[in-house]
Amino acid sequence: MNPIILFFISALFFKPIASKAVPPKPSAQITVMGFVYCDICSNNTFSRNSYFLTGADVRIDCKFKASWPKTREQITFSVNRTTNKHGVYKLDIPSVDGIACAEAAIASSCQATLMRSSIKSCNVPGYKSTTDEIAIKAKQANLCIFSLNALSFRPSKIDLTLCRK
Repeated sequence: MNPIILFFISALFFKPIASKAVPPKPSAQITVMGFVYCDICSNNTFSRNSYFLTGADVRIDCKFKASWPKTREQITFSVNRTTNKHGVYKLDIPSVDGIACAEAAIASSCQATLMRSSIKSCNVPGYKSTTDEIAIKAKQANLCIFSLNALSFRPSKIDLTLCRK
């Protein structure tokens, strides 16, 4: 075989190995979470008689602003989540191009809204919606956690024997 042809063929195989891989632009991993509880005494606080609600449906609406080199985009979405056995709902967004953790915490917002309670004895909405959020940032891992304030349902009738101080 002609040595020149052999050189070109071997170059095709070794070029991908020899070329440097460009590291991808870091993207934020975003988690939105909160919890739902039954406010037994309807006093808008988690008291000793309150309990976390399993199976409550919550709608999460988020807006994230992405910064690209020549444009700005807004990513908007709405998802439904159900609380686990600890009353926690959670949304993990694995990676969003153009959103860094610092920008996600400043230029973004999430809101949670109660949809339905799975417990018939505690199904009157208390705190129905929350936009107040605490953004926790871990710059090293480019991780942002939006921890939303608690949402609550309450019973239609209050048991005064449980709620006396």
